[in-house]
Amino acid sequence: MSKKRVHIVPHTHWDKEWYFTASRSKVYLMRQVQEIMEVLTNNPSYTSFLLDGQTSLVEDYLRYYPEHEALLKELIRTKRLLIGPWYTQTDQLVISAESIVRNLYYGIKGAQQLGHAMSVGYAPDAFGQGANMPQIYQHFGIDTLLFWRGIADDRLAQLEFIWEGADSSQVLANQMYFAYYYGLNIPQNPDTLVDYIDSVIPPLEARASSEVLYFPSGGDQSAIQANLVEVVSAMNQKDPSRDYCLSNPEQFFDELKQSAQNLPIIKGEMIEGKNSRIHKSIYSTRADLKQANNRIENQLTNVLEPLLAISFSLGNRYPHKEIEEIWKLLFENAAHDSIGGCNSDETNQDIKGRYKLAEDLVKNLLDLHMREIAMAIQQNQKYALTIYNTLPYQRSSILETDLYIPDGDFKLVDEAGNELAYSILSKVDQSDYLLNQFAYLTPHLYRKEMGDQYIPDKVYFARLQIAVPEVPAMGYCQLYLLPDEPGLLASPLEINDDHWIENEHYRVQYDPERNSFSVTHKASNVSYDRQFVLLDNGDDGDSYNYSPPREDWVLSSETDAQNIQIIAEKNQLGDSLLLSYDLILPADLKQRAAKIQSVTVPVTQRISLRQGEKIVRVGLTVDNLAKDHRMCLHQSTNIQTDQSIADKLFGVETMDMRHSAMDYWQEDKWTEAPIAINPLQSFVALSDQQATVAVMTEGVREYEIVGEHYSNIQLTLFRCFGYMGKENLVYRPGRASGEKIVATPDAQLLGTLNFEVAVAYEDSSFDEVAIAKLSKEYLTPLQQYELTDFLNGRTIFKKNMPAKTLAPHYSLLDFAESDVILSTLKKSELGDNLVYRVYNPFIQKEVSLEGVIKETDVAVGLDEVTQLARPQHLTHNQFQTFVRK
Repeated sequence: MSKKRVHIVPHTHWDKEWYFTASRSKVYLMRQVQEIMEVLTNNPSYTSFLLDGQTSLVEDYLRYYPEHEALLKELIRTKRLLIGPWYTQTDQLVISAESIVRNLYYGIKGAQQLGHAMSVGYAPDAFGQGANMPQIYQHFGIDTLLFWRGIADDRLAQLEFIWEGADSSQVLANQMYFAYYYGLNIPQNPDTLVDYIDSVIPPLEARASSEVLYFPSGGDQSAIQANLVEVVSAMNQKDPSRDYCLSNPEQFFDELKQSAQNLPIIKGEMIEGKNSRIHKSIYSTRADLKQANNRIENQLTNVLEPLLAISFSLGNRYPHKEIEEIWKLLFENAAHDSIGGCNSDETNQDIKGRYKLAEDLVKNLLDLHMREIAMAIQQNQKYALTIYNTLPYQRSSILETDLYIPDGDFKLVDEAGNELAYSILSKVDQSDYLLNQFAYLTPHLYRKEMGDQYIPDKVYFARLQIAVPEVPAMGYCQLYLLPDEPGLLASPLEINDDHWIENEHYRVQYDPERNSFSVTHKASNVSYDRQFVLLDNGDDGDSYNYSPPREDWVLSSETDAQNIQIIAEKNQLGDSLLLSYDLILPADLKQRAAKIQSVTVPVTQRISLRQGEKIVRVGLTVDNLAKDHRMCLHQSTNIQTDQSIADKLFGVETMDMRHSAMDYWQEDKWTEAPIAINPLQSFVALSDQQATVAVMTEGVREYEIVGEHYSNIQLTLFRCFGYMGKENLVYRPGRASGEKIVATPDAQLLGTLNFEVAVAYEDSSFDEVAIAKLSKEYLTPLQQYELTDFLNGRTIFKKNMPAKTLAPHYSLLDFAESDVILSTLKKSELGDNLVYRVYNPFIQKEVSLEGVIKETDVAVGLDEVTQLARPQHLTHNQFQTFVRK
């Protein structure tokens, strides 16, 4: 019988921030990397060290010590220092699919530039594994995975298996069942090695189905064990029945591929916390930071990058370095602790600062490139509005936007002179500021060929709704504001005491008896009662886990609201019901247990319908004055089905309403309860053959299906808690996760909180309607840039006038004939070609790529280089990336 071969892999798991700040981590990283270089340089027998699969760690080091670049490159090139494939050790469930792809892209690219990118999917501490990760790994040329968390031992009885993704892609996986720190403290004294070996190796062998064992020697922020070569030699001497070797993940898998046979196949998402905690409700920790992340991701991938592609196609420079900086700021925040919010308040303040910087860069890059295009369009109007559509099909929409408008009457017209309806929702006089800013500067001639500038007597900063028709696919069109011309179609905002609003698709009725709403789907005449209800219960959890109090009390906007007021705001472009009330809540868990209501929490709900839209918009403002509680939006659907539907990584997944292990998880010694709180990307739906109801969000990506018949969608808005870690939770017994002494008062989220969601109601099954498309449109509003003489001043920076060479309308590409969802459109990093990525948004329905791909388009991997077979259609959860010349 051949010897078992034990691959001892020295490594560190480097959290870039956690209960400590990024600055503290970085200071110690400098010393750790120096020690690693010293040990590897001085001892050629120390074959390799794994630097947590994060390229960013070396980038951080080289910012301070660029003189060591040559040595680091040599160690990386010879695979003695292993970095990549990640830029940072990202979460896979809370962030967007594009964030995961770009994290790997920049991680691999940076590692290759330094000498070598580790070709193993390495996720030592991610809180669960996303269902489509095998396809993502495969499209980067990665066919192996090392991980710890997410799979229960009743699903997998061994270490090695084939993980099959949502689209049937497969990778060879090895679970670090006893965690990435299992071999952290190998004894230095040879006399104690035998007892140590007897305690740690047999448990690995008992779960292994091959002759090859992975033994990680390291842990959180651990330094390199300088004498590990001698220790491994001693292990071989003390235990000649096995072969111990210093190794790395690539060498381990090279041997595992030869040894492993007849491996079981595990399919789909891995988010089970039986043997290792996955902190399922971390999706809603620090809702404010989650909102910032999701808002920036959507703006970056849905709006900015496509608009930059349009701008590049029209001759402007594509800002690769600026985009890379934005992504890397997001990657710093996407690391599993950082995005989880399971940190000290001080660390979360740093995270918030990075979001601020990233969002500013997104906003200003968008503004600059919209301006570059608008200024080059052939037109000579006093006011020109360039409307941008960053979806790959023509759109007509009600655009709600901010404009600077002149005093008096004005008309809005399209390029052909057709008058457009608009409504002024609000306006504020900013004449003194804007006109003085303009007068302060030497006027920069926007319309030099026309002579005088246009400067109105008064300028208002206004919020408008505009009915914008037929904006070209992935392109722009022009509208013109004509001062001093009456806008015959202008609709004033009417405020009354109606309890209803409606558009072509829905009628929404306020129910004063329940303080909630009903929505009638006009085409089917089906009504849904108890809509947009707020439920509030206690949260005895911490920064890792929501956990109900042992003495909970659920309160509701239907039963616990006072001082209720409702008004209607209506115009021909859209209606709103504005409901305000005070929700009376317990101040804390002690009061909740005693059923005492002492805190008044003001709530405002704005339920809106826009002309032509098939969604109901729900805006919420909550002035949170209570602690240790959770607030959810509750939607009754009357749809009884076995599974929920939510979009995940490049597709949709169905999820069971309840995990069967909830009946016995404590007896079976799960590390945490297998609750059915699940993640999403942008929407969750319930559907049967007759109807579909979907809730869409840019906020917290967390939902649960509740109710006696599991027919109600519950979307988490926010949760509040006061400590990083707590012991003996109802849903997580035993030790605290994180640091129990770290108080987190910021995580109580006291103050004003704002939320935006949308709900769609359809009279067909999920695969027969376009929920993913509706969600994409909701998260990708039309953009506009206002061009007029008096704004070219200090308020937006002066800019020279380019030649006016562009047509008044333009379309870069059009996918209207296909049901695919466009995930990204950008300029390639490797040349002047465009890269686009599309995916199938249905459960069983195939989508054709006819009308999407051109004859010259090339299907490529996520590295944008490796050429793949070009598909003609995409099945469930398949995505594909193309290069277009």
